[in-house]
Amino acid sequence: MKMADTDEDVIVGGRDKFHLLPAAFKGVKQIGVIGWSSQGPAQSQNLRDSLEGTGIKVTVGLREGSSSMASAEQAGFSKADGTLGEMWAVVKESDMTLLLISDAAQAEIYPKLFKSLKSGSTLGLSHGFLLGVMNNHKAEFPTDIDVVAVCPKGMGPSVRNMYVQGKKVNGSGINCSFAVHQDATGQATERALGWGVGIGAPYIFQTTLESEYKSDIFGERGVLLGAIHGIIEFLFRQYRSQGISDEDAFKRVSEGLTGPITKSVSKNGLLSVYEALNTEDKKKFEIAYSAAYHPLMEVLLEIYADVASGREIASVIDHCSRFDKYPMGKIDATHTWKVGEQVRSQRGSFEPVVDPTTAGVYLACMVAQSDLLFNAGHCYSEVVNESIIEGVDSLNPYLHHKGVAFMIDNCSVTARLGARKWAPRFDYLLEQQAGPKILAGAAPDPALLDAFKSHKLHKVMEVCGSMRPAVDISLQA
Repeated sequence: MKMADTDEDVIVGGRDKFHLLPAAFKGVKQIGVIGWSSQGPAQSQNLRDSLEGTGIKVTVGLREGSSSMASAEQAGFSKADGTLGEMWAVVKESDMTLLLISDAAQAEIYPKLFKSLKSGSTLGLSHGFLLGVMNNHKAEFPTDIDVVAVCPKGMGPSVRNMYVQGKKVNGSGINCSFAVHQDATGQATERALGWGVGIGAPYIFQTTLESEYKSDIFGERGVLLGAIHGIIEFLFRQYRSQGISDEDAFKRVSEGLTGPITKSVSKNGLLSVYEALNTEDKKKFEIAYSAAYHPLMEVLLEIYADVASGREIASVIDHCSRFDKYPMGKIDATHTWKVGEQVRSQRGSFEPVVDPTTAGVYLACMVAQSDLLFNAGHCYSEVVNESIIEGVDSLNPYLHHKGVAFMIDNCSVTARLGARKWAPRFDYLLEQQAGPKILAGAAPDPALLDAFKSHKLHKVMEVCGSMRPAVDISLQA
């Protein structure tokens, strides 16, 4: 597919490809899904449903005595029929093992895992974090196994919800990236693509395991979670300082950002937000965009350097080791999020609007993050997925439904730690550097705005927009 000034190969999935799965999984009699947190329930159920009647068994493996056993049984997995078992037994019996436990747990158990895998089997990852840990440890994967990744561009509940919603709609599901890191069997690519199709991906983008973990860990600390939390805290105070009531301030920033701004970007791209503004509001957008871009970029550069160097991964492991003394606290107790609870309880009595200042800061973050990833050599589809699409099509609907801070507190440990660490950095730099310019109505930067209006992101988004899932996520209260 032509994406702006480059071409990328994109694999088309969909339910009309399910008949190809037995060939893709040639030699695989059992797929072991290890873990039952975010991705485990979704991927195991989707694969089980997609492979029904093929003779390929999907078995969930959990720690002995795991509290998740009951949940897995409720989802239809059973010890009696061999579709639920102790994790190490499942690993040893499986021809393809999908390791979907927490990042910190992967870092702890990978030496034992490598000894337990069948020779000639396939190890599947939905995140490249383990490779980052192994790079830090100067460790290598066993040479007699395949190592592949299929990485859904959304949380596990999104992966399952979209699959279930679209059971009668071809092309419904969450798009994925895939990588083949090691091909010992000669069938690694087929197995990876079969996995992506089997969990319901309409489109599958190629990347590398290293590129994936760098962009993913960076992205969730950036605009997907960490930055969005910091932006909302910053703007909420900004609006209150101008005499705006607490509830209206929250509506302007959080309700508008996760509501109409998200929907507009999702359906019509970044420029649609700007072009829909009146003349006066366009000026406010331009002031906010210009004021926020460079402070945001400064933090993003710091995050990317820490991720690429392995420091951020080491920080996650170190932090997890301190949980016995200092368990991770929540980040939803400030006045901002308490007001948010009140506002959400009043939904139906007001219609969120697009505040131009909120839009300017939020889009500046999306573009800054994209610029950084483009400059770092990431493929275009990965850039827009990690900086824009995963947010507006998968994460933001949940952030809107339950609240930004609440959802961060219920994300993976790695994502939660990242947001907790970096959101205050975004908040602080915006407060110090962007806030005074916004309040003073400082002249916008013509070069930055010209770059925004003519950005190749818009053409890439047009192409990726054509690959949106056939249904939207539907959330129940």
